[in-house]
Amino acid sequence: MELQNVIQMMMQASRRIEKATVEIHKMAREKAETEYEYRQALSVEIMKLKADGLQATLIPDVARGNVADLKLSRDLADGKYKSAVESLRALQSELNGLQTISKYQSEV
Repeated sequence: MELQNVIQMMMQASRRIEKATVEIHKMAREKAETEYEYRQALSVEIMKLKADGLQATLIPDVARGNVADLKLSRDLADGKYKSAVESLRALQSELNGLQTISKYQSEV
């Protein structure tokens, strides 16, 4: 591997890391917003079920079932965010490896 190719690959990896960081920020916001929507809807549903006189021990399960679509959205956003963070870590590892190769080739 030539030093010029390694440097070019390092620059590409750096750009990808920059883009990934921006995307992760967007995903973190989406994750927080879906959590907020889920919790808001869950609390409204709990209050509604209490007002309807549903047995107190059943309320949490019934409420969660009634807003399951929002919980799914929340969980998907969380998984997407965690996956993006892991991808960023992989990119950082790739860049670290390229930097090591570059350093080694510069010394030789």
